[in-house]
Amino acid sequence: MSSRYETPFSSRYASPEMQYLFSPDNKFRTWRRLWIALAEAERELGLPITEEQIAEMKAHAEDINYDVAAAREKEVRHDVMAHVYAYGQQCPSARGIIHLGATSCYVGDNTDLIIQYEALRLVLKKLVNAVALLSMFADQYKSLPTLAFTHFQPAQPTTVGKRASLWLQEFLMDIDEVEYRIKGAKLLGSKGTTGTQASFLELFEGDHEKCRALDRMIAKKMGFKDCFAVSGQTYPRKLDAMFLSTLSGIAQSAAKFSNDIRLLQHMKEIEEPFEKNQIGSSAMAYKRNPMRSERIAALARYVIADALNPAMTASTQWLERTLDDSANKRISVSEAFLAVDAILSLVINVVDGLVVNTAVIERNLRRELPFMATENIMMDCVKRGGDRQELHERIRVHSMEAARRVKQGDGVNDLLERIAGDPSFGVTLRQLEDMLNPSAYMGRAPEQTDEFLKEQVGPVLERYKDILGIKVEISV
Repeated sequence: MSSRYETPFSSRYASPEMQYLFSPDNKFRTWRRLWIALAEAERELGLPITEEQIAEMKAHAEDINYDVAAAREKEVRHDVMAHVYAYGQQCPSARGIIHLGATSCYVGDNTDLIIQYEALRLVLKKLVNAVALLSMFADQYKSLPTLAFTHFQPAQPTTVGKRASLWLQEFLMDIDEVEYRIKGAKLLGSKGTTGTQASFLELFEGDHEKCRALDRMIAKKMGFKDCFAVSGQTYPRKLDAMFLSTLSGIAQSAAKFSNDIRLLQHMKEIEEPFEKNQIGSSAMAYKRNPMRSERIAALARYVIADALNPAMTASTQWLERTLDDSANKRISVSEAFLAVDAILSLVINVVDGLVVNTAVIERNLRRELPFMATENIMMDCVKRGGDRQELHERIRVHSMEAARRVKQGDGVNDLLERIAGDPSFGVTLRQLEDMLNPSAYMGRAPEQTDEFLKEQVGPVLERYKDILGIKVEISV
């Protein structure tokens, strides 16, 4: 048992894949890849760097001497220079050209961007898989009538699948946002201390085109198409705010989904998966708490609030850079990704095991359906010769009394019996019951769901068919 604080994102929530992306090991390995890319590009542009020096750097790209770097950092209080020193100890012939012309942000900021774009791809993968499962659920239940709510008050019926399509639509919007961010991927490049590339202009003896080419070559070597055209010392911190705005959007969609599940589970209509030996309450053994949906809501709230951090950081950067971004950024950005990763794992887990209690859904709908049928009943009786205004008043009176009985009496809705017993309507109870087919009141819900799945969801799943079928593990 550790005696030191450990973030719950590591011990309880985030996946090993997302944790590794933001791990120190991944960061420092990426630093070495960037130093190799810089040296290769500088050599190709004519600087006196040898193939042997680059080969030596490549030979030690993975076996990082962390003990040497840690000891050096205690002396110099600078993480980048400590790792330059440690790399140089392993690569004596290349020691003099490692980090040539660069400032700390060359490795720091470019690495942050590389990691964040990789993290976005993992987020996209989980989003797509959540959508795939939700689409199957929506298709399975597209024609199952259920009571719809506005203001959490009974309204016209919809279908279980149509309601799921509302969750799906928001996740599709999130996919669009993530795709947009990935499509615009850029590195900082090699801009120097204040973004002017002055050190590189000196190295290339005033050749501006070589300075421009250096950025393009580094981007290509690291798998990117482009770099920011201009910068201060860092890439624009506004980009972090944009990343977290996208992550906040995902959190919002997931929270909406989880809150709906919690409400439906309260009504016993739809329940999240509950394992055989799972305990719902330490005191009340009968309880089946929607703990996974509640965790989604909790983590989503964290992400939505966390999105303010990079927004404030971006708005308070001074001139070419200040360092008040660093401590905040290393916490707020990484943990937003870790939280969204956990959220999407939970969404996948919940959707994959949703339990639909059709008998409860039908019973709840049947209890309210007579109220919703009153407009149709009234119109039918008008066709039989009744007076619309008189019938409207009679239905209002009967509805209020039936509602009172449901709330204060035995809970039975006797509205149909009241209408059948009122000679103003001239209709039998059998005729009224024939009007209570739920499909007559759910509009185009099945058709809308089917069209949406085929026209909107289908193309997305086809586009990402190669990344479907992932498995997630939920801790605790």
